[in-house]
Amino acid sequence: MSYRTEEVAYVQPAQPAASAQAAQATQQRSTAEYRALDAAHHIHPFSDMGSLNRSGSRVIVKAQGVYLWDSEGNKVIDGMAGLWCVNVGYGRKELADAAYKQMQELSYYNTFFKTTHPPVIELSALLAELAPEPFNHFFYCNSGSEGNDTVLRIVHQYWATQGKHSKKFVISRKNGYHGSTIAGGTLGGMGYMHEQMPSKVENIVHIDQPYFFGEAEGNLTPEEFALARAQQLEAKILEIGADNVAAFIGEPFQGAGGVIFPASTYWPEIQRICRKYDILLVADEVIGGFGRTGEWFAHQHFGFEPDLITLAKGLTSGYVPMGAVGLHDRVAKAIIENGDFNHGLTYSGHPVAAAVAVANLKLLRDEKIVDRVKNDTGPYFQKQLRETFANHPIIGEISGTGLVAGLQLAQDPKARKRFANGGDVGTICRDFCFNGNLIMRATGDRMLLSPPLVINKLEIDEIVSKAKKAVDATAQQLGIS
Repeated sequence: MSYRTEEVAYVQPAQPAASAQAAQATQQRSTAEYRALDAAHHIHPFSDMGSLNRSGSRVIVKAQGVYLWDSEGNKVIDGMAGLWCVNVGYGRKELADAAYKQMQELSYYNTFFKTTHPPVIELSALLAELAPEPFNHFFYCNSGSEGNDTVLRIVHQYWATQGKHSKKFVISRKNGYHGSTIAGGTLGGMGYMHEQMPSKVENIVHIDQPYFFGEAEGNLTPEEFALARAQQLEAKILEIGADNVAAFIGEPFQGAGGVIFPASTYWPEIQRICRKYDILLVADEVIGGFGRTGEWFAHQHFGFEPDLITLAKGLTSGYVPMGAVGLHDRVAKAIIENGDFNHGLTYSGHPVAAAVAVANLKLLRDEKIVDRVKNDTGPYFQKQLRETFANHPIIGEISGTGLVAGLQLAQDPKARKRFANGGDVGTICRDFCFNGNLIMRATGDRMLLSPPLVINKLEIDEIVSKAKKAVDATAQQLGIS
């Protein structure tokens, strides 16, 4: 199972001439010109560029609310909130105004040389208000990948301050995703990424993921399986030696790995083991943070207490790049009281990004968007998915809560038998979605949804209806009914 999705030819749906003309009127170049320039000069992330350049990219030119428009005038509903990030939806003037005002007042200054500025101060205070009580200090960066690089630096510095210099190993999970830098990519457990990284970071090891549908054997219940997978952490600690293990890092739910939600027995056992062996527990909240599960942070949904949290994506709703690491008070105290922390980035706490983050978080708070996900739209979304795909011939599992879900494509759902060519089947389904004007992501043979948190029930119905058409078309193409 992988984060990568192969690019295939985009089949242009028929559209009324008026909408196509309206889209053309907003452009400076034709679609063909954009595609040619894109192919000539742009290397896309996680893409087979030869295949993509032959088929041509879909050119997105406008967005509002939960919808995108492409250069041909097609209106597309975004079931993935961009890349899990556009929590407050597209086109929020409040965020554009915050960026514009800050650019006029202080477009940039660093926080290296005994200086600070109001936006980063206000953001830090607001995050301390929104985060659970032990998190009162934050370090800023530009992305989740950089956040997880920073986590490694903080973890090692923390143990150095405690005089425990042998604590160097960090344990992560297979099929976890923690970014695309060398350090973040090593922390993650995506094998195909590791194949292109001969210079991986040392002292990082992996245990198995809690993926019940795909990896449970025998008659184990989901709870028994999750407990067994959590106990692999203890076995790995004993293998390495507890005095040598610094931290365990995991996403509360695995996002890019397929929206894999462990059973309720998993995280309490992980926390128990970390506390028993004096190991820092890190929650990668890059996807789960800021309301996705109906809680402000996904670890609150699962009921565990981390020592560090990695933040990005929903921090600014993707309007500008920004990441952060939240430090539990005991970790922050050790860093603060023991000399220089020799880590930083040119744009750490960038004033424009911080101003946008403040405006974004106030929208989430003041408009009670997170509360609505927990009590209204999230339960409705989950109910509609489960009712619509109940007993579907190729859907084996629906996982998720709030406004995030994973649909498992399966050859034999009741026997938990996956397709042998699962990635191919996922791509078929993804393309039916894409050409039906729904953005729904495929990770191997799991179809993923994570719409903007401002979505309403009619828009949820539209996503579920279009997803059903795509899954039905996939089953028909496979000859399964």
